[in-house]
Amino acid sequence: MPRPIQAFIDPAALTHNLAITRQYAPKARIMAVIKADAYGHGLLQSAQALKEADGFALLELNAAIALREAGFQQPILLLEGFFSIQELAVFEQYRLSTVIHHIEQVAMLSAAKRHRLDLFLKINTGMNRLGLPPEQFSSSIKMLIEYGCARHITLMTHFASADDPEQEHSVVNQLHCFKAATEGYRYMLSLANSAAVIRYPETHADWVRPGIMLYGASPVSDKTAGELNLKPAMTLSSRIIAIQQLKTGDSVGYHGLFKADKPMRIGIVACGYADGYPRHAPTNTPILINNQRTRILGRISMDMLAVDLTSIDSAQLNSPAILWGKGLSVDEVAQHAGTVGYELLCALAPRVGRRLSQ
Repeated sequence: MPRPIQAFIDPAALTHNLAITRQYAPKARIMAVIKADAYGHGLLQSAQALKEADGFALLELNAAIALREAGFQQPILLLEGFFSIQELAVFEQYRLSTVIHHIEQVAMLSAAKRHRLDLFLKINTGMNRLGLPPEQFSSSIKMLIEYGCARHITLMTHFASADDPEQEHSVVNQLHCFKAATEGYRYMLSLANSAAVIRYPETHADWVRPGIMLYGASPVSDKTAGELNLKPAMTLSSRIIAIQQLKTGDSVGYHGLFKADKPMRIGIVACGYADGYPRHAPTNTPILINNQRTRILGRISMDMLAVDLTSIDSAQLNSPAILWGKGLSVDEVAQHAGTVGYELLCALAPRVGRRLSQ
């Protein structure tokens, strides 16, 4: 029999979260970010659930081609763009839009004069990751226009700290930098990620680029997904495969990181770090057993983890466990593990089956 761990994907939740995004940014077009296999949710099934989006954004060229071959007609944006002149013919063949974020890409486009693409010209306004320096913007635009490389141009940037209510100044400073660099130009704009969609309406512009909020996790640090009316699109579930009785002083798992201070009943759940569950999740990380909240005990193993069943009399062999999803936010699990929900969703291992929930 297959291992009991499964990730159930809820297409209705994805569709709902897209509708919530439209409520936050009713005047903007939505470029749904589906990179990293749609944040671990499955590329094509997620795109189908998000089919009312105005466009899709991702990183992987083969995934973009798969979307086109599956019949999706919306604009498809490659967020890192292209890496060689030879790729430009593929971009043109499949009608793919590209981010331009460094001067070498401008030079490659100018050298390959026969290719005309929809371009998103990215300006580095302070995140210092991808983007043209503001002082290169005018010359880059001039070169692209002079050589006829662009069918349409959209200007974009990316905010570093829109999720943090204590760093509003960061967004203000980046927005000021962007406006100063692009003053006098009349192109479409794409600025807002999920956090900015929710927190900064002034950044919505022509295109917004929501990612994590589409999958039902919170993009802001001071509000839960539930408070934002977002629904989890993935529920990671498994089952209890063993039960142990502990005496006072007994330890659990590798290195005995948890020791019982009283007689306890514990369960072993078929899920571990080889499935993508974070090894560094400590004792007291929440989990649901029979839809009742309890806690993880001790070190996460490669294939298993231990849970406290002392207060859950109904728990027995084969009782269901929810690692995150419906009833338990991935953000809460991530917070206990010292990481973010993005990482947990994206790190789910290939050996975990994905199934559409009913």
